[in-house]
Amino acid sequence: MRLISFFSVGILFGIVMTKSEAISWFRIHEMFRFESFHMYGIIGTAVVVGALIIALMKRFKVKTLRDTFVSYTPMPLRVSRHLMAGSIFGLGWALMGACPGPMFVMLGHGFWIFGLVILSATLGTFTYGIVRDRLPH
Repeated sequence: MRLISFFSVGILFGIVMTKSEAISWFRIHEMFRFESFHMYGIIGTAVVVGALIIALMKRFKVKTLRDTFVSYTPMPLRVSRHLMAGSIFGLGWALMGACPGPMFVMLGHGFWIFGLVILSATLGTFTYGIVRDRLPH
């Protein structure tokens, strides 16, 4: 029964992503070419709403699926490492026209090629976990 709330949030997320056109390759292309503020507005709104939701979840002691309280521990800023990671993430985003959230929404819309994209992103994440200690600090 607890999973229903998580599925409901996921469905709502997919609807918002679709209606806001955040899954549109053309909107993402406009953003990377600095032709439109549309995506920057969506991203900025998502950051503010996400921060508020996390703060409320912490304040009201909401529990996760693993039965632990919601928490957030910021990682230390390492400029060279974050620039490299951000560049790789941005390159993948620009090439595929989707960051992680919209990838799942696109798969839900029936664009099956995004299954390969999700698999590749997952493999990339596992690879990072293996090599992260050998990366520059």
